Amino acid sequence: MNVHDLPLLNALLNGSSAVCLLAGFYYIRRGEIRKHRACMIAAFVCSALFLTSYLIYHANVGSVPFAGRGSVRALYFAILVSHTLLAAAVPPLAIITLRRALLARFEKHRQIARWALPVWLYVSVTGVVIYLMLYRIYPSA
Repeated sequence: MNVHDLPLLNALLNGSSAVCLLAGFYYIRRGEIRKHRACMIAAFVCSALFLTSYLIYHANVGSVPFAGRGSVRALYFAILVSHTLLAAAVPPLAIITLRRALLARFEKHRQIARWALPVWLYVSVTGVVIYLMLYRIYPSA
């Protein structure tokens, strides 16, 4: 594996995080707390590994230009801007939410989780969409 393989790894980690988040939501709705906890910790680990890999990649490669033209270019940048702005909120939201759960402060955990889950899920899913648009559908020359 080399640095140019990291975008695929990043997409896989983002996708895995999204699956874990959805499974965790499913399990908490069913009252299966242990399964919920395992899924949410797995989502956190996937996101932390993603962030590490993302930083390594961009420290070595820099930014990659989007090659799409026309209206798809506007769509790409709309997704990218919303993804980037919300991505900045995910680490503190995830850490606070996880910490409150681990400290058994469940009411406070629920209050922030209602915000953290949709933001984190959106960022994870749009991360995969950005990867597909940037590296698979409209790759640079």
